[in-house]
Amino acid sequence: MSRLAVCSEMVYTDLPHLERVARIRDAGFAVEIWDWTQKDADALVAAGAEFTSMTGYVTGDLVTPAGADDLLRTAEQSIPFAQAIGCPSLNLHGTGLGEGGIPVLPVEVVTGDMWLAAVRTLSRVAELGERHGVTFVLENLNTEVDHPGVPFAKAADTLALVSAVDSPHLKMNLDLYHAQIGEGNLAELIRRAVPHVGEVQVADVPGRCEPGTGEVRWSYVAQVLADAGYDGVIAMEAFASQPGTAGSDLALTRFRDAFTL
Repeated sequence: MSRLAVCSEMVYTDLPHLERVARIRDAGFAVEIWDWTQKDADALVAAGAEFTSMTGYVTGDLVTPAGADDLLRTAEQSIPFAQAIGCPSLNLHGTGLGEGGIPVLPVEVVTGDMWLAAVRTLSRVAELGERHGVTFVLENLNTEVDHPGVPFAKAADTLALVSAVDSPHLKMNLDLYHAQIGEGNLAELIRRAVPHVGEVQVADVPGRCEPGTGEVRWSYVAQVLADAGYDGVIAMEAFASQPGTAGSDLALTRFRDAFTL
């Protein structure tokens, strides 16, 4: 059975972060975080939550020599924090993201040389993960709504890169919100990708709110994941559609209902 988690950056946003963590924990979910540099590891450990994912780098990209070195350097810096809070997965993107999710280094056309460079960089990332006993996950994004200019954005791209590296220390973070916007055909995508998936993230489309507020039939998606043999983390990385603490409570309930088979 999959472990359900909730991103603490997007719900209970009227509360301090540690209170969000506590509410998610008390509701029976694991917790995901983003930028670890703004967090206190000791305080997170004291909160008594299970942490399943965090951002696994600070700066850098997959394709430029300096950017790749930067990504490896800051990924290595991220590992002690992940180990301190017991977080097994460190999340990566095709390039560093700035304010509002806009890429620091936008790319209009991804060339063949860029693909080769990305494979080399991710191979180094996988070796880093193997040395430290952690797993990096490469997240697909959408360029139409949230992250214009991100290279290797589609799930088909992240699947190709992860498959090329072929390491247990580099997996996909299959974000079905981004995939629905960028590609659709979620059931077939899941079946094709599951052997390479280290985590699944969900939010409904449009709006990026909790399951049940948009066009995706999540109960069917949950069954497809189960039938494909996926039993890893499924995380709600979504805003609550209703305001306040009660709205976030409702969002967590809807998420649980959608993924309880």
